[in-house]
Amino acid sequence: MNTPLSWIKKYVPELDCTPQEYMDAMTLTGTKVENFKKLDENLDKIVIGQITKIEKHPDADKLVICQVDVGENNGGTIQIVTGAPNVSEGIKVPVVLDGGRVAGGHDGSKTEGGIKIKKGKLRGIESFGMMCSIEELGSSCDMYPEAPENGIYIFSDQEEVGADAVEVLGLHDTVVEYEITSNRVDCYAVLGIAREAAATFRKPFCPPVVKETGNSENAADYMSLEVMDEDLCSRYVGRVVKNVKVGPSPWWMQRALSNMGIRPINNLVDITNYVMMEYGQPMHAYDYDKIAGHKICVRRAKNGETYTTLDGVERRLDDEILMICDEKEAVGIAGIMGGENSMITDQVTTLFFEAACFDGTNIRLSSKRLGLRTDASGIFEKGLDPNNAMAAMNRACQLIEEMGAGEVVGGAIDYYPTKREESRVKFEPNRINAILGTNLSEKEMLDYLALVELTLDEASGEIVAPTFRQDIHRTCDVAEEVARFFGYDKIPTTLPASGASSGKLSYKLEVQNKLAEVARFAGYSEAMTFSFESQKVFDKLLIDQDDSVRNAVTIRNPLGEDYSVMRTLPLNGILTALAFNYNHRNKNVKLYELANIYLPKSLPLTELPDERMQFTLGFYGEGDFFTLKGVVEEALVAVGLTGTIRYLPDAKKNFLHPGRQALIEYEGKVIGYLGEVHPLVGKNYSIGERAYVAVLDLPAFLENTSFLHKFAGIAKYPAVSRDLSMVVPKTILAGQIEEVIKNKGGKLLENCKLFDIYEGDQIKEGYKSMAYSISFRALDHTLDDTEISGVMEKILTGLEKLGVKLRA
Repeated sequence: MNTPLSWIKKYVPELDCTPQEYMDAMTLTGTKVENFKKLDENLDKIVIGQITKIEKHPDADKLVICQVDVGENNGGTIQIVTGAPNVSEGIKVPVVLDGGRVAGGHDGSKTEGGIKIKKGKLRGIESFGMMCSIEELGSSCDMYPEAPENGIYIFSDQEEVGADAVEVLGLHDTVVEYEITSNRVDCYAVLGIAREAAATFRKPFCPPVVKETGNSENAADYMSLEVMDEDLCSRYVGRVVKNVKVGPSPWWMQRALSNMGIRPINNLVDITNYVMMEYGQPMHAYDYDKIAGHKICVRRAKNGETYTTLDGVERRLDDEILMICDEKEAVGIAGIMGGENSMITDQVTTLFFEAACFDGTNIRLSSKRLGLRTDASGIFEKGLDPNNAMAAMNRACQLIEEMGAGEVVGGAIDYYPTKREESRVKFEPNRINAILGTNLSEKEMLDYLALVELTLDEASGEIVAPTFRQDIHRTCDVAEEVARFFGYDKIPTTLPASGASSGKLSYKLEVQNKLAEVARFAGYSEAMTFSFESQKVFDKLLIDQDDSVRNAVTIRNPLGEDYSVMRTLPLNGILTALAFNYNHRNKNVKLYELANIYLPKSLPLTELPDERMQFTLGFYGEGDFFTLKGVVEEALVAVGLTGTIRYLPDAKKNFLHPGRQALIEYEGKVIGYLGEVHPLVGKNYSIGERAYVAVLDLPAFLENTSFLHKFAGIAKYPAVSRDLSMVVPKTILAGQIEEVIKNKGGKLLENCKLFDIYEGDQIKEGYKSMAYSISFRALDHTLDDTEISGVMEKILTGLEKLGVKLRA
């Protein structure tokens, strides 16, 4: 939303501040000003001059020498050499005096800081200034229709020689840009901004006084109205203007519109645009003689119906689009754009003016389906106050009469079945003070509220908000109004009134934080990937067609095919991130992620899916399967999983290398898996070297986690070590041997460690040599050989059952 500051001052006449002061104050009271632009920036020492004499340049065919009267106060008559094609004796033009500035070039190009004009010589003839075009003054022919497209600007004969040309052109103004929130629809109008400015600066607000208009006739005798869809049109107001005279609008209106960025066209169009900007109420004018049967019908379009809008485009409609129709056909798309068949031409004699209130959601959706967005639709879609429609209509008719643009017919056709009433909120001063942390009296609060026309109904004890304030519904809204005019910067810092409570992370988050801490300690960086992905991911990961993980939740309105389902595996994100780093030549990349997967309980969905938190590790570069296994074990120990952890080979994961994968089992329950990424999967993700991943399913082991640690003192008695060298069948895993050692070693076993493994000529085929170092310790005495020999005997007996023999 942009407004010229001059237009605001028209309704707040006592407003006296610089643009910067205006910007700061308005922002502090909640009407955020994004920026402002001075229209006279870089315009200096520019006056109105009159050409008194023109002579040909002796050395240039396209240049002339002009004697220009710029007024006694500016040096009288000065000589200017110009090549402008439209100069003639007697005309009055803008003249930049020696040392003055213009905004840019004659082609409309802008120059930072402007262009300084100095006296000089053109082909040997002295020139003491410059006559300029409207583009050089920082504007354009669109905003000044009377300006020539190629040549200097010419003033009317009534302007005074020597006067400030910038002031006469209306360029001593500042255009302010606002960021208006969608709940403040009233501020999408100059009157709404002016009301806020008056409240901010504590100045009187003087809205235009709208007088009764119209002759002794009745508009109902000219037009009839039928609204077939009340849910989409809450109000429709129409008035008739006859004896229409099309012509240019007055200078003040052209300047108000052009300074707002709206091109002046003619008095009728300019009035509708002016009132739309002033009241925030879009209006539309129809040629009365082109309305069949002189009847307006507001109805939905028919599916497949076509209609040609004012821009000459034929558009296909459906039954969700609201149309303005006569007895035969449509004459406009409600709230968006009129049609070619009812457009206003210079030959119009009688007008039908429309001001209505349409359903904002319907206008937004219709505009989107048609691919047609206009200034009017942008306002309608925010939801308008139906009580504003008649006020705007009467203002437009008043301007028509004042400008002599036509004769307004008395009365109006007005469809308004359900009147909107003011909203009411219980006045609770104590609660407002509690919300704000202030100690304001009732009178102080009411004084602040009165600034924006919020009043107290003493009988009911309620704050009454006018209908244009559609954002006032509850006490917190009233408190906001008090706060912004009391001053946010004046609200003291206070502690919350409620009892203090100590904040604490949930136990699940503590476990997650500990897992992340271990990952970071091991050199892994956190990754954050999308929860939604493509069905193609399952093919990239070589997932079987009948695998249950392919049963993913489908997103109803996805961003695209690549984001169409919720993930059921956490690997795609990590592998994609690893691939990105690999293809950007990053070495030794380690990533981890804590994120949910979404497993539907049934499809189609009848209940929310099972959201399971997964701890995923992935890396390539230095390291191997056992490096990753070590990080997994470190993480499990860190969250208190000190029981038996087993690794079951052949996890049957298609996306992992068939010989380098394992399920992770804790106390007999599978809690995850790890392994090397299958070479084909690595190729699918464009990872050019071995990559490894591990996934832990948090819900599977959360109940076994614990942060309770028992203190154990330093052992007082020495440990006894034994080395065990064995010949082991290749089918026996190290984990099976260690499980036997731990089970048979009992309480005396302190540690066992594999320190050698060998396969070669000295070992018979089908076997391998494995050597373990085993240590024993008792907490209450020194162990003797008898105790240790007994334990070793149990261990060897257990190992023999696996086919393990001592190596000779």
